[in-house]
Amino acid sequence: MFNAQAVQVFRSCTGALSSRTLARSSATAVGRRAALGMKSRHYSDDKSKSAEQSKQTEAENEEPAEKDEVEVSPDDALVHKLKAEEAKVADCMSRLRYLQADYLNLQRNAAREKEQARDFAISKFAKDLLETVDVLSMALKSVPKELVTPPPDSSDAASSSASTPPAEKSAETHLRDLYEGVESTQRLLLHTLFKHHVKPFDPLGEKFDPNLHEALYQVPIPDKEPGSVFDVQKVGYMIKDRVLRAAQVGVVQDRS
Repeated sequence: MFNAQAVQVFRSCTGALSSRTLARSSATAVGRRAALGMKSRHYSDDKSKSAEQSKQTEAENEEPAEKDEVEVSPDDALVHKLKAEEAKVADCMSRLRYLQADYLNLQRNAAREKEQARDFAISKFAKDLLETVDVLSMALKSVPKELVTPPPDSSDAASSSASTPPAEKSAETHLRDLYEGVESTQRLLLHTLFKHHVKPFDPLGEKFDPNLHEALYQVPIPDKEPGSVFDVQKVGYMIKDRVLRAAQVGVVQDRS
């Protein structure tokens, strides 16, 4: 009897426990399902929000493009292209001016070089001829002036010799004729050099210039200014504005 009552109590307790556990398990299952539902709702909401945001950004990005497309008209494109072509034309014109200036400079330099080549082409030849002129000058200086000067009665002798038969010439007459021939040769040679812009210069009494003069010796002279030319062995020659040959001179020495 006691055992039967204990068994019934045990059965009733176990039934209550099982019903409680079932209720708890069902409650937890319902809670899990609700949580999953909430999560799915949140995820869907986030997804929809992100989609909406991406659409908004795309719309915002498309709006400036549409604005740009609307703002850029064919006239503006033509104006921009015209400005680019004008810049190219300006660049080409500046280059053309530089090339023209270079060409003009080249022409001037070529003309100047041609003129110098024509003017100074005979420099070497003229310098060689100066030795001949020097020899003729030395020959003329070696003859005394009284020997080559005709006597006062030479005109009367010439008029009388025209009526009388010719006689032999004297040595003085031959010397005088030779002197006149050498002098004429020297004069003609200097005239030929002068036609080619070769001119002599005599620096006697001038201040010594190392660009024009060549000092052969120096002598202290009380009456002369120191540094001046007191003797000219050979005259100098210029061809236009260039020194063809420097004058060979003697210079007064400074006594200090």
